[in-house]
Amino acid sequence: MAGHNKEEKHHRFGHLPLSTSGPQDCAVTGHELLRTPYLNKGSAFPKDERKEFGLYGLLPQRIQSLHQQAERAYAQYGSAPSAIAKNDFMTSMKEQNEVLYYKLIQDHLKEMFPIIYTPTEGEAIANFSRHFRRPDGCFLNIEDIDLVKDNIGKWGDADSIDLIILGIGDQGVGGILISVAKLVIYTVCAGIHPSRTLPVILDVGTDNEDLLKDDLYLGLQKPRVRGEEYDKFVDTFVQAAKKKYPRAYIHFEDFGLQNARRILDRYTPKIACFNDDVQGTGCVTLAAMMAGLHVNKVPMKDLRVVIFGSGTAGTGIADQIKDAIAVDTDKSKEEAGKQIW
Repeated sequence: MAGHNKEEKHHRFGHLPLSTSGPQDCAVTGHELLRTPYLNKGSAFPKDERKEFGLYGLLPQRIQSLHQQAERAYAQYGSAPSAIAKNDFMTSMKEQNEVLYYKLIQDHLKEMFPIIYTPTEGEAIANFSRHFRRPDGCFLNIEDIDLVKDNIGKWGDADSIDLIILGIGDQGVGGILISVAKLVIYTVCAGIHPSRTLPVILDVGTDNEDLLKDDLYLGLQKPRVRGEEYDKFVDTFVQAAKKKYPRAYIHFEDFGLQNARRILDRYTPKIACFNDDVQGTGCVTLAAMMAGLHVNKVPMKDLRVVIFGSGTAGTGIADQIKDAIAVDTDKSKEEAGKQIW
């Protein structure tokens, strides 16, 4: 920024160790600046910055506030004819002006949550290759396992990344979008700076017949790799990420039943990691149940639970409830498990 004190910090958040409040360094000017989503302010650039960064002649004359930009963007959003069209609009916004993108979501979080995340993001993931415009995140594939270390290192130095989300559900390379969407939620709801997050997809092929037959599909067009070769690929990524970004927290997303628990158990003692389906769904469900028990004055020892389905989320929920019963009643985990079917 031009004309600002470099030491300026946000009055509420500037004291935090990873705070990025205050002026940000900007190494680009002119057209390049307007094409850099993290730095682009569009019509909100003030006169001094338009002069400093060579923007006169590249923008309409009138200077607008972020609030005015958000009003215009929301009107454009509202004109989109369907949920997936709204999702496409928001993706385009994120690729142009990240500050405006997050401002728009914060102003309309309840309305936009199902557009930028579940359920609409599922349709976007399924059509990733057909809607593709610009890559976002780190694309790693099992045929280039020797390049993982170099490829994961393209996002800055050791202190540049705080959070990595690894998506690997059987939507092929489109699984990158679940990592992108989840990181948006981290930013909006938890305040994690978007420039310090990294979405990753491990492309190991796909068993999705529609993708295998689609000439426009962008990922590895072959059946999913499993077994020892798969485990080696995952481990290569984890070791490379741990070495390159030692302070980063790894979030496993959409790993299948055969892999989620064993991979989580394998790496939990070694790195800071979390599986959203096993632990995230479980803790949210447990919180809701505990609230219900409190309101109805039912003790944990009298709780009886039936879980429909034994997938990754179902077993994760069961584990969380079992552990809570054991802690609350002083039962062994084996005894606590007898209250769950």
